[in-house]
Amino acid sequence: MYPTIPRLASHTRSTLKTPSLGPFSLLLLNLSLTNTPRSPPPPLHLYRRLLRTHRQKLLAELRVLGDEYVKSEFRLHRDIDNSVHIVGFLTEWQLYAQKLEGDAWRGEKLDRGKIEKMSDQQVGQLMYD
Repeated sequence: MYPTIPRLASHTRSTLKTPSLGPFSLLLLNLSLTNTPRSPPPPLHLYRRLLRTHRQKLLAELRVLGDEYVKSEFRLHRDIDNSVHIVGFLTEWQLYAQKLEGDAWRGEKLDRGKIEKMSDQQVGQLMYD
């Protein structure tokens, strides 16, 4: 369970100075304070979970590839401002982690709906990488 922030008296709220937080930081704070089953886990926990799952479930060659991809994607999405994009990003990685942990991914084909939502660049990477 995540720690909760105690409520402040209404007269002290106006005197407190809060640091300026970006949208991603505010989303992280919000995600860490809510404990609903539908919300994605905080990014650092998910990042560590993915690397741990790769270590436990993948062969050495695939682990190197998977770890580099996870690190690259999380690095690229570190400064994203769109909260909808952030939630989608974290949700997809959470689903990926769940599939890896459950061995249901072996022999599974990529969903056609997801392929149709991909850009031409993403489809090219999928076909040729």
